[in-house]
Amino acid sequence: MMRLSELEIEEELKKLSEWSVKNDKLHKEFKFDNFNQAFGFMTRAAMEIEKMNHHPEWFNVYNRITVELTTHDVGGITKNDVNLARILNSLI
Repeated sequence: MMRLSELEIEEELKKLSEWSVKNDKLHKEFKFDNFNQAFGFMTRAAMEIEKMNHHPEWFNVYNRITVELTTHDVGGITKNDVNLARILNSLI
């Protein structure tokens, strides 16, 4: 798996609603109406995440989930991160 260049990341971000790069990771904050909805999203996401075997860094407080994606093996953002971001967006 190859790390994406800055230009490649910029191009991918144009297609990823509300994602940005923060600390060299793809970053997005999801907000839901309540904890139940947030937890449901995390549960649906977990199924897809396991299929990919590509696990995010995420943090949940009540109705908010902060997600950061990076591929530790290459020290940066890869196509796997972009693909997972797309999947996460499709689950809301």
